Amino acid sequence: MEIKRIQTPLDDGVINQLKAGEKVFLNGFIFTARDSAHKRFFETLDRGEELPFDIRNQIIYYCGPSPAPPGKVIGSCGPTTSSRMDAYAPRLISLGLKGMIGKGKRSQAVKDSLKQYKAVYFGATGGAGALLSKSVISSETIAYEDLGPEAVVKLGVQDMPLFVINDIFGNDLYETGMQQYRR
Repeated sequence: MEIKRIQTPLDDGVINQLKAGEKVFLNGFIFTARDSAHKRFFETLDRGEELPFDIRNQIIYYCGPSPAPPGKVIGSCGPTTSSRMDAYAPRLISLGLKGMIGKGKRSQAVKDSLKQYKAVYFGATGGAGALLSKSVISSETIAYEDLGPEAVVKLGVQDMPLFVINDIFGNDLYETGMQQYRR
């Protein structure tokens, strides 16, 4: 299987070439955000204020990294269940978010937003947080430090291994994978 190397920030040229089922190595900067951070994003937007970072063409990683042990950039940083952010994702995608990383299926509303606004959903292997942390080359808390592990963290990543789960064409690796297995 060919592995595509992609760089953040994402643009439509890259997004148009990604297909569900492909493996990618992600390079550049991504931002962690879980449930509590997403709730604050919405409160901020509802007040008419700017988010703590410009989400246009960016990727949010549904992750709450653990503290860095001595000599490391970050502790374990595995994905959390993405469906918990499904209520928030369509609005953020409509504002220019181009990618999300997590684990598990997405709602139809999220998949429809991915098609409409040209964004993708990547899957990271659950239970492999220690391995995924080896792809992190920098880490900086940029917002909501009071949330502890749910603070927004800007991560520099190098060759982070991911799979394209949902693409802009409506394809879903979870669905096609089950169909192939049933054959």
